[in-house]
Amino acid sequence: MFIYLVLITIFTNIDCKNVLVLIADDAGFETKVYNNTVCKTPNLNKLAEKSVIFRNAFTSVSSCSPSRSVIMSGLPQHQNGMYGLHQGYHHFMSFDEVQSLPLILKNNNIHTGIVGKKHVGPSYVYPFDFAETEENHSILQVGRNITYMKHMVRKFFHHHNDSRPFFLYIGFHDPHRCGHTNPQYGAFCEKFGNGEPGMGTIPDWKPVKYDSDEVEVPYFVQDTPAARQDLAKQYTTISRLDQGIGLILEELKNAGHDKDTLILYSSDNGIPFINGRTNLYDSGMGEPFLVSSPYQTKRNGQVSDILVSHVDIVPTILDWFNIPYPSYKLNKKIVKPTGKSLLPVLNSEPHSGYETVFASHNLHEVTMYYPMRVIRNQQFKLIQNINYKMPFGIDQDFFISDSFQDLLNRTRSGIPTHWFKTLKEYYYRQYWELYDIKSDPKETKNLMNHLDSGYKNVFLSLKTKLLQWQNVTSDPWICAPWGVLEDAGSYKKNPQCFTADNYLNLHEEL
Repeated sequence: MFIYLVLITIFTNIDCKNVLVLIADDAGFETKVYNNTVCKTPNLNKLAEKSVIFRNAFTSVSSCSPSRSVIMSGLPQHQNGMYGLHQGYHHFMSFDEVQSLPLILKNNNIHTGIVGKKHVGPSYVYPFDFAETEENHSILQVGRNITYMKHMVRKFFHHHNDSRPFFLYIGFHDPHRCGHTNPQYGAFCEKFGNGEPGMGTIPDWKPVKYDSDEVEVPYFVQDTPAARQDLAKQYTTISRLDQGIGLILEELKNAGHDKDTLILYSSDNGIPFINGRTNLYDSGMGEPFLVSSPYQTKRNGQVSDILVSHVDIVPTILDWFNIPYPSYKLNKKIVKPTGKSLLPVLNSEPHSGYETVFASHNLHEVTMYYPMRVIRNQQFKLIQNINYKMPFGIDQDFFISDSFQDLLNRTRSGIPTHWFKTLKEYYYRQYWELYDIKSDPKETKNLMNHLDSGYKNVFLSLKTKLLQWQNVTSDPWICAPWGVLEDAGSYKKNPQCFTADNYLNLHEEL
């Protein structure tokens, strides 16, 4: 009888499957996992030891709310409707018909919870059984106060007192800038809760300060004292993020679920520095990405070089729960997800099937309209800047940063910026940008200026595949900026792009 009970217990533990998703806010590769030896992230390092480490992971859009909508829906922002930031006067929303991950899981008897930054809407599209977010708390408390977040996670596990599997989403607000809204706490809220007069205390946080002379300056950020000091402050909040991850994982263990839970860690978009967030260069769309399964451990600590995207998160989690993606229409068009499950990658590195990723961007803030479409494979990357005659926008919290003001003032004064571009080059871009990522990882040489050197076929091939993806994902911008899409009435079954004769004729180039 004793042996029988033990076998039943083992079977039950193996059969139980849960999911924990950890999403940082504007984090990059500032961890030893990705070869940064300065920023201290022991908890992420430990998680990586039991994860597959994806070295070529990308956001589908380099902006907070749109990216989170992709993570939670598996659909590009231009398909799910979250064209820009959700909060305040930006007020972007996903379409009412979107079948989001929390909704699908809820309909399949999975207990869902979210702690921290949500930043998507409407609520009935992204419903959670348990929700402690900026909608009912201060974002500083629920997103940066790691002790408070720990207690909210503990509350979730107390709330989850039945036999259903669970899905728990943790949205950290670190290391997002906060100088725009809470300047008293520092550029990155690095002073919030540090115990200094007026800053309050976060009991579980042991603040780590960094010397600006020691930080590792990314290639896409100017190497100046102002930028280095900005990075040092960012590092402090990354350390808080890391300590928070350690607390969450400890709560998972204390709840008895560290051996039956799939864990995913990533960030929403690039870091909030020049050429980073809101851009679809690799510096803006490259993301840290760890996937840890208690049942697939043979590749723990190994690096995967396949190309993956945030659109792969939903199919991975549905695969984990063995739940099929629902059949439904969005804007009267059948939804065809483009992501793939990453669970097979945890067993072996695939030889095919993960060679290409796509990205799209329309807005960050409501005044920052700069639509872009991107296709990237292992060697080449093609960027389409749809409204390329407009200047690229600068968001509010980055504009007032010491880092950007330093770059702006150096440019105005005509002194060296110590940057690899000029502001004019950054603001004004060509309609098409084609890069050889292998020979030019910094994306500095636009091969559209060298098509006679043998790159014409590369361009045409990538352009065709990009157009196919836009068709599959029902991209309303598919004819912009040179024409008008007609896809209703007489053209319902045969959508057409009609030229507007606006003197661009970009669809006819080459």
